[in-house]
Amino acid sequence: MAGRSTGTGNDPAAAINAYIANVPEPFRGALKKLRDIIKSADPQAEEAMIYGVPGFRHDGNLVCYAAFKAHCGFYPMNPALMDSLAAELEGFRTAKGTIQFTPDRPLPDALVRRIVKARMEQNAASGKPQPTRT
Repeated sequence: MAGRSTGTGNDPAAAINAYIANVPEPFRGALKKLRDIIKSADPQAEEAMIYGVPGFRHDGNLVCYAAFKAHCGFYPMNPALMDSLAAELEGFRTAKGTIQFTPDRPLPDALVRRIVKARMEQNAASGKPQPTRT
């Protein structure tokens, strides 16, 4: 599912809405909830399609998310942050830059918020916006 062209031009919100609309339930609902949690954690973040999937930017790329056939992915975009959260992520399948979850086993809201806040701090501490690609 990730990486589908949405044909919505330069309107990030429309592209993300189209991406989510093309995701079957119950994954669609899981992505909507994750999107809302991220927005609540950083209301100033801008939505964007990043590497072909929905994401947020704040002083550079912040986090991304996507849906696949059997799981959803949340991308904190920082391997060191992932390593520091190893104990909290126990029970979730993880890789270098992704956390996999399912609608019946979603990421805890508080954990998502902590990740977003940590990424905001990392981006702010870098002193310059990170290069971004869409």
